[in-house]
Amino acid sequence: METVPPLDIFLAAPPGLEESLAEEAREKGFDAPAAVPGGVTTRGDWPEVWRANLDLRGATRVLVRIAAFRAFHLAQLDKRARKVPWAEVLRPDVPVRVEATCRGSKIYHAGAAAQRIERAVAGDLGAPVAAEAPIRLMVRIEDNLCTISVDSSGEPLHRRGHKQATGKAPLRETLAAHFLRQCGYRGTEPVLDPMCGSGTVVIEAAEIAAGLSPGRSRGFAFENLARFDPAAWATLRGARAPAPPPFRFHGFDRDAGAVAASRDNAERAGVAGVTAFARQPISALARPDGPPGLVMVNPPYGGRIGNRKLLYALYGTLGEVLKARFSGWRVGLVTSEPALARATGLPGLESGPPVPHGGLKVQLFRTGPLP
Repeated sequence: METVPPLDIFLAAPPGLEESLAEEAREKGFDAPAAVPGGVTTRGDWPEVWRANLDLRGATRVLVRIAAFRAFHLAQLDKRARKVPWAEVLRPDVPVRVEATCRGSKIYHAGAAAQRIERAVAGDLGAPVAAEAPIRLMVRIEDNLCTISVDSSGEPLHRRGHKQATGKAPLRETLAAHFLRQCGYRGTEPVLDPMCGSGTVVIEAAEIAAGLSPGRSRGFAFENLARFDPAAWATLRGARAPAPPPFRFHGFDRDAGAVAASRDNAERAGVAGVTAFARQPISALARPDGPPGLVMVNPPYGGRIGNRKLLYALYGTLGEVLKARFSGWRVGLVTSEPALARATGLPGLESGPPVPHGGLKVQLFRTGPLP
């Protein structure tokens, strides 16, 4: 029986969070994940590709390399692209689109390179090429090495499929998962967000604690690829039974619309029973009953919401309330302004790497247990 070599899989990560994703991939049993610029490399068969999309909270996409070869001019690219075994990956009845980038290579025209790949796919496989196709081939020509990958995810993975209502400047679910991880959160303690917006952090934390897979509510591009096995995929999706955690997750916001959106999103995510949202200012924040946990907050930071000068008082109030009422709790705070984080007066603040978010660079500032 012929042995099929493992696939080269690339788990894309937000810049600055590659090591965090590698750690998650190791914990979830992926093969020798290694952090590289832009993501994490690993290897496996197609079910591992499916599992990465289903289970990894911090990945933004899952790409599968299907070919790599040297090409110094367009005729050579055309000839070698026609030798790629397209039928092992793509289906002739599913439209494909091709995106190409060229850097430091004799082939420098990305549009012409994409056309050559499109001709190979259409000519050899018979698959139609379309701008809005469900399958995306990503071609990178760098230092005359052409690498062709298929995007197995489709929609970016932060789109979990159950958050329809969003507030102002929402934190992406993938970033929320990374920041929770960097605060040491593993689902064994309560989480509270005093400025919850559309509830992203609270819902993400509740899902982790309940053992719910982040991709459970959505579809993926790999369902339209040649090697997809619906029965095996159904078995994988149903492999684990979620268990409700023994504590609740709390979110508060001054905006009634944000609170209503959070409740709706939590209901769609299946965690309404373990989450509680209420309209409340920072000054009214009180420690909930139960064990200490993590306060995770993504306050306004003046880049898009609020006047930066007026925010110092808000951050100061937040810090005073947390120091006075949340002894034993840890704090994670996301902001683009280190000076605002310091304005909280929270002890022992440590900062994480800058991460792109909505045109800004944000950082996670975290504490140990408050005295």
